[in-house]
Amino acid sequence: MQELLRKHIEKIIPLSDEDFAFIASHFSTRKFRKHQFLIQEGDAVKYSYFVISGLLKLVHTDDSGKEHVVSFAMEDWWESDYFAFYTQTKATMSLVCLEDTEVLCILLEDYRKLCDGLQKIERFFLEKSNFGFLGSQRRIVSWQTANSKERYEQFIKQYPSLTQRVPKSLIASYLGVSRETLSRLSL
Repeated sequence: MQELLRKHIEKIIPLSDEDFAFIASHFSTRKFRKHQFLIQEGDAVKYSYFVISGLLKLVHTDDSGKEHVVSFAMEDWWESDYFAFYTQTKATMSLVCLEDTEVLCILLEDYRKLCDGLQKIERFFLEKSNFGFLGSQRRIVSWQTANSKERYEQFIKQYPSLTQRVPKSLIASYLGVSRETLSRLSL
């Protein structure tokens, strides 16, 4: 399982066995069942998670109780309520398993020790952050300029495997449309 993390990191930076042993020493492994929370809104956010297996959804619940899907995370992806993680404030979102899930977890303190102890891992995390930021910008532009059908087509093109793993009601929430609208779009 840690070999998956190594391959993931080595897509961006080369690692020696010594480098990876140091990196691996900063992570712990946890398993969660379907429907289990990794983070609940209002709780402290201790970890950033790297998904080894399974599927997660990050959601925000508005004042009326409506759940909005912010993102999904499957194998080889990172997820957390990053604002709460980096600022050490209470979670404003929840992270929930859509499938039985196994993750590698890193505490903020260990993340900082890791970056201080191995400079090239900072480049890795910077690249991951940059790509996450670019993805967020692309999603915002899509929300502002694309209609529901175009957003759905973009979702299918960008995340083809998720359409088989995620219920349509959650895809609809992610796209900001009703389940009925999504049903019409997917015909």
